[in-house]
Amino acid sequence: MGLFAGLAIAACSKKEPAKQQKVAPVVPEVAADAAEQKPPDPFAEARFDMVERTIVQRGIKDERVIAAMKITPRHEFVPPAIRNEAYDDRPLPIGFELTISQPYIVAFMTEALHVKAGDKVLEIGTGSGYQAAVLAMMGAKVYTMEIHPELGARTQKVLANLGFKDVHMRVADGYFGWEDAAPFDAIMVTCAAPEIPHPLFMQLKEGGRLIAPIGDDFEQELTVITKTTAGLDRDTVMAVRFGLMKGEITKQHK
Repeated sequence: MGLFAGLAIAACSKKEPAKQQKVAPVVPEVAADAAEQKPPDPFAEARFDMVERTIVQRGIKDERVIAAMKITPRHEFVPPAIRNEAYDDRPLPIGFELTISQPYIVAFMTEALHVKAGDKVLEIGTGSGYQAAVLAMMGAKVYTMEIHPELGARTQKVLANLGFKDVHMRVADGYFGWEDAAPFDAIMVTCAAPEIPHPLFMQLKEGGRLIAPIGDDFEQELTVITKTTAGLDRDTVMAVRFGLMKGEITKQHK
């Protein structure tokens, strides 16, 4: 596909900052205008530079994704001790032997889903909450699941403190999806599995798109799947490296 074939490590989040600046989610109609005005925070310049240098220049074209990345404060989702590294284009440790994803990968996966304002999006693997925040900034109604109880509780507080009211979070095994909120316009899986759990396909709308890393601990391919009347269309887009999905999936593939 001619796209950057770099490695990514799954977003899956360290102690939240003692004080967090409230961030009002921005819908696409106003996101572009808002993105032209640098937010009043000390990380604004680094954030805008990161988006232009490592996202726009590497081929991301969706203006809604670009605007959302410009106004989503990644520094709020990383440990205070490494906030000065928040706008480097690389994964960062967030505790629990997990990382926050590389910004380019966040932008790429978001663009691949073709998310529109009002879309209902399921995310499997909340991690730090950064990816969910980006989706919410685009006007999506986000349902996100995290299997790690302690991490999930911390991330819920971070999202609430930042004012993300359109992000609904559940601490549970993402293998089974979120049946009572289905169907979803799009599903994003941010942890690798040898196959996509069947319940997720069942909860995806016809015409909906799902993106996930498929593979094992040694080899993974980021795959976009579109649900059609005829079945499932698959498109493998790049080699990646995410943390592995845990829970029921491991029982299914012993």
